[in-house]
Amino acid sequence: MRWILGASLLTLAAAGCSNDTGVEDTPAAPPPPAETSDTPSETADAAGFTIADAMAGSWRTEGEIARDQYRHPAETLEFFDVAGDETVIEIWPGGGWYTNLLAPYLHANGGQLIAAWVSPERSERAASSLEAFKANYAEFPDTFGEIQYTTYDSESGPLGEPESVDTVLTFRNVHNWMGGDYADKFFSDAYAVLKPGGVLGVVEHRLPSSAEQDPSAPTGYVHEDYVKALAEAAGFEFEASSEINANPADTADHPFGVWTLPPVSRTADRDGNTPEGFDPAVYAAIGESDRMTLKFVKPVE
Repeated sequence: MRWILGASLLTLAAAGCSNDTGVEDTPAAPPPPAETSDTPSETADAAGFTIADAMAGSWRTEGEIARDQYRHPAETLEFFDVAGDETVIEIWPGGGWYTNLLAPYLHANGGQLIAAWVSPERSERAASSLEAFKANYAEFPDTFGEIQYTTYDSESGPLGEPESVDTVLTFRNVHNWMGGDYADKFFSDAYAVLKPGGVLGVVEHRLPSSAEQDPSAPTGYVHEDYVKALAEAAGFEFEASSEINANPADTADHPFGVWTLPPVSRTADRDGNTPEGFDPAVYAAIGESDRMTLKFVKPVE
């Protein structure tokens, strides 16, 4: 199965919604996969299907695979202790990069993936993006299972029934919620939906500790201590950090913030201005951003 290439990428920006910021580095749902009989249920027994098997899935594009070197999905999900038989919420899955790994893995092993999106009532774009995402996966239940859905935004209700989920994951989203001034809501909502002992896994662009943190995170970079403080204020215990997704070459001081780097690789501001002497090759050579990888646990009382 291969995603059909060539469709334009949309953003998850909730146009017209006060408080909700656009997700500029997270495209909306990719084009649908071509039909195939090569599914997890047919290529491996439930107990044997791993994230590594999902990474090798024929439904992944070359572009997705090229990002493995920066995102280290197998190591990251192992660090977060994601087991195949768990119920997992992925917050704002965007183009489905992690969904294309989590959904087959959980489906093959008896688990359940829940995708949390901006409420479709917030804007026309949010509604169309969600429908496109659902359509991509609904036609292939043998591969991706029956993905469930919930909402997260500045005005959303609970992520689910209290203490009903094993793991909540978010990849490169905290800066967006800081921009809308509701990052604290995310940590509180995640805490409420997790079972005691449940894990919150956070990957985020990392701002050097020597740099000043703007509470709205306009560059896309966030202090590691800031994220820890938000999580601990919600009741989480910090368990561990990992340098799996670190990139020492990233100085986090680029002309267009984190979006100067791949995969966005911005070359001009919103007015079309490019700094004198700007060389995109310099930023392409850096690769994707330096990222913190943090594991929090809801205490068992």
